[in-house]
Amino acid sequence: MRDVLWLKRAQTYAIVSIVDALAGLLDGPRARGAFLLKAVFAPPWSLRIEDEAPLSIVVVVSGETVFTGVGGPVELTAGDVVLARGPAPYTLADSRETASDIRILPGQSCVDPLGHLVDQSMALGVRTWGNSRSGTTTMLIGTYQHATEVGAHALLRLPSDTVLQDFDSPLIALLTAEISDDSPGQGAVLDRLLDLVLVTALRQVFSTAKEHAPTWYAAREDPVAGRAIELIHHHPAHPWSVASLADACGVSRATLARRFTRAAAQTPMAFLAGWRLAIAADLLSDPQLTLGAVAARVGYADAFALSAAFKRAYAIAPGEYRRRSMTSADASSVGASSVGASPVGPSSAGASAQTLRPPGLR
Repeated sequence: MRDVLWLKRAQTYAIVSIVDALAGLLDGPRARGAFLLKAVFAPPWSLRIEDEAPLSIVVVVSGETVFTGVGGPVELTAGDVVLARGPAPYTLADSRETASDIRILPGQSCVDPLGHLVDQSMALGVRTWGNSRSGTTTMLIGTYQHATEVGAHALLRLPSDTVLQDFDSPLIALLTAEISDDSPGQGAVLDRLLDLVLVTALRQVFSTAKEHAPTWYAAREDPVAGRAIELIHHHPAHPWSVASLADACGVSRATLARRFTRAAAQTPMAFLAGWRLAIAADLLSDPQLTLGAVAARVGYADAFALSAAFKRAYAIAPGEYRRRSMTSADASSVGASSVGASPVGPSSAGASAQTLRPPGLR
């Protein structure tokens, strides 16, 4: 069975307020160490991406390309977007018949069929890379290089390959215009733009193919459960109880418990614990934050309370999780700046290569 999701836009997609449940994923830590570049190619060409990244976004700006992932070959034209979940490799080429040529390995190192590095020889400018400045195919490729618990919260049911046809968003034109700018602070600008492109794409996926949305996203259709989820996402450090959540939602405790459990397939407190620990796991990759500081950010009384809850959920102590996370991040960053210019991207704390998910995330 082809593990690929196709989405055809039936109408113009409007960007709505960022203050919703999905956008709440960006209010906390963001994916750290993502990589973004513009690729320009003239046929024949073929890229085999074997970087093992947990998530990549490919936007076809002009021309045509063939994307081949887990679900098989898919022909793309200008305006199409692909979300590719790793670590499975995928191929981009001018046609199905073109043999694999350039391979992109972990750390964004690029080699030809003989294994020779071609990183610099194919550089065309700031964050721009390919085989021809006047190539007919231009793509924007964003790669989130580290798995995150917060990301897993949103991508749990996403297929390996998700194709969005005629993706209509002003963010694409803005990202295209900004990607080659090397002004001070430009990395931060691109970080947020890539984040917003991802959120916009996920909104379209989850709204059009609800079976691929995480349970909490679908639960927003219940106004009571949806309000409670929004409050938890945006204010994880608040000392929530069933009573305080119910009061904020304007219903009784019994009503909140019943409707939340029916809509989200778990109790409000289980959902709160899972969300807090997911954020905590991502924050642990920041060496500047003490365990006490992480605990305070996610609503635990102290480091001891967080450690106990974390170990119950992840079967590993926070300190060991931090060590693995930082080791994984250091390994992924080696060679990351070899293509085009220095790596850029959204900033959600990177988790370990082995993503460990607490039972509260669904």
